Amino acid sequence: MSDTRNNGGATWRNDPYSGSAQAYDAREDDALYRGVLTKRFIAFLIDLVVLSVPIILAAIFIALFGVVTLGLGWMLFWLISPLSVLWALIYYGSSLGGRHAATVGMRTMDIHMRTRTGEPPYFLLGVVHAVLYWLSVSLLTPFVVIVGFFNRRSQLLHDLLLGTTIVNSSADLPVTRPY
Repeated sequence: MSDTRNNGGATWRNDPYSGSAQAYDAREDDALYRGVLTKRFIAFLIDLVVLSVPIILAAIFIALFGVVTLGLGWMLFWLISPLSVLWALIYYGSSLGGRHAATVGMRTMDIHMRTRTGEPPYFLLGVVHAVLYWLSVSLLTPFVVIVGFFNRRSQLLHDLLLGTTIVNSSADLPVTRPY
């Protein structure tokens, strides 16, 4: 069996995206990817703070509510875990799939997400991106980050799987939405 497809002679192992148009060529658009891995790490830390503040406030509220209700309100603590997951999925889906195509941390660090064809992501892609990230970090912790050092677009493992890339906002065209 041959490793080539009928797409101009490129092998599928050497050029996995050869069937679709690439919006960004890492060899030509070096400014798009300069410092992206460092910015992503700092953005991740900022997003952890943004995600944790409402969860901490909810835990404090439940603790105080438990004191007022003589311990009955403390039975609501079981809601913290599922609501934390739901909050994170909504946060990533709406921010990555939103007008800026970036989370609060990403906007602070002047980066945003694009698909490999240059289109801004949508809500479901933002949710799946977050889920794949958390799964990959949980299972393959060091390897997820190491992948970013060995490709020109600084893509991590979940970016490669989804066909997304993170680029510097100041070096890219503005993200536009029809709404």
